[in-house]
Amino acid sequence: MSLTFTLDPAVTPDLRDGILDLWTDVSNAGGSVGFVPPVTAEVIRPELVKHLAAMAERRTRLLVGHDADGQVAATAFLTHNTHRLMAHWLWLYTVMVHPRHQGKGYGRDLLAAAEGAARGLDGIEAIRLTCRGGLGLERFYGSCGYKEVGRVPGAIRVAPGDDRDDIIMLLPLG
Repeated sequence: MSLTFTLDPAVTPDLRDGILDLWTDVSNAGGSVGFVPPVTAEVIRPELVKHLAAMAERRTRLLVGHDADGQVAATAFLTHNTHRLMAHWLWLYTVMVHPRHQGKGYGRDLLAAAEGAARGLDGIEAIRLTCRGGLGLERFYGSCGYKEVGRVPGAIRVAPGDDRDDIIMLLPLG
């Protein structure tokens, strides 16, 4: 069974709540998506609102994957650069697959769908993302074609005494 991906779906209350639940569950499972566990949906909600506002302003695109039951199972946000000298690549943010779907290849499917979406955008030549060190994420992204192009040691403070590298990854589309 695979996910069904949609770029720029209509943002309904069900979709909004599904993304919020996904983000909460991924965070509480230890996922590297901007929060550390334990976290509640109410803590995450303001960050989701920022993403939705960027979508309304057409600066950000949403890619969502639904499972066979129609539940939000995966998301990624593709964000255009606002700097005129960097408009040829975009950011990939908040890449998430629900913990119940881990190990099924859905992460690779999500990244392939994001690459396909980016290739369909005029003038986009690369995708850039960052990930938190210490979790092996750079190896996963590397296995999907991304190259590590930078690393800032200790840039992410997960907890006092627990600093992680901020790793910059790039996928050229050419």
